[in-house]
Amino acid sequence: MTRVFSGVKPTGHLTLGNYLGALRRWAEVDQHQADALFCVVDLHALTVDHDPARVRRLSRQAATLLLASGLDPRRCTVFVQSHVDEHARLSYLLECVATDGEMRRMIQYKEKAAREQRRGGSVRLSLLTYPALMAADILAYDTDEVPVGEDQTQHVELARDLAVRFNHRYGHTFVVPRATAPKVAARVMNLQEPTSKMGKSDDSGPGIVYLLDEPEVVRKKVMRAVTDSGQDVVYDREERPGVANLLEILAACEGGDPEALSGAYTSYGALKKDTAEAVVEALRPVQERHRELCADPGYVDGVLRAGAEKARGMARPTVDAAYRAIGLLPA
Repeated sequence: MTRVFSGVKPTGHLTLGNYLGALRRWAEVDQHQADALFCVVDLHALTVDHDPARVRRLSRQAATLLLASGLDPRRCTVFVQSHVDEHARLSYLLECVATDGEMRRMIQYKEKAAREQRRGGSVRLSLLTYPALMAADILAYDTDEVPVGEDQTQHVELARDLAVRFNHRYGHTFVVPRATAPKVAARVMNLQEPTSKMGKSDDSGPGIVYLLDEPEVVRKKVMRAVTDSGQDVVYDREERPGVANLLEILAACEGGDPEALSGAYTSYGALKKDTAEAVVEALRPVQERHRELCADPGYVDGVLRAGAEKARGMARPTVDAAYRAIGLLPA
């Protein structure tokens, strides 16, 4: 079977964008059609200033929401990154294969480093090198496909480059992965800033629908979403980003086509109302299952322990082979 790997970073509460762009596809498609691994990539949360207790809390919440979204540990492997040492072991080897220029070209590093520089500060070294860790996350498992949003495609391309380079220099060791993306709602945008992604680390709360938002909170956020000048409901991501975002969210929730849906509305108000209700209904089963899982923390702990044990067994042969290939003396 095709092997799929993907993960979520516990730097904030998971959002509607995470669900429509990733989690739902993992549950409905990937875990049924592939040998799939889904990971809470907590080590990546350490690349910026953070509160240790919050990282732990959000890591557990993310793992619980993965299960609440429909991931079945009988069909896929769900685990926490830091519970599997092979990620860190392989990351250093890939740092020894990557170049400084490759790391500095990563968009997220360039943007965050520039922002900190304007403030008179600097970023952590781990922010520069974390794409090597992300590559290790992928390559350790002989991954074929990595379902990601548009903003992460660059990192998968780096993983491909490092795999090819390592294989060329030291002998065939890694499968060369490829990025995949869902056709609709791969990148849900902020309701208040529809040209920016709905990111879980953002400060713009009114524009972000969180998976655990109460129904009335969801409705209020969607009804207050920024639209565009004019009155016609037209699907145009460039000229009408606010309306296009609502149409894409509605289409993703109901399984329709955003351009076709645009013809069914004559006012922004009706579009917002239907989108709000569609989001509430899409999140309802996730929230109900989340409450059930929170009432049984031992079950979640057991899933994560079993997932980490299985993941270690899958990753260790590949990472050990990489250690031998690059020239390290066996223990």
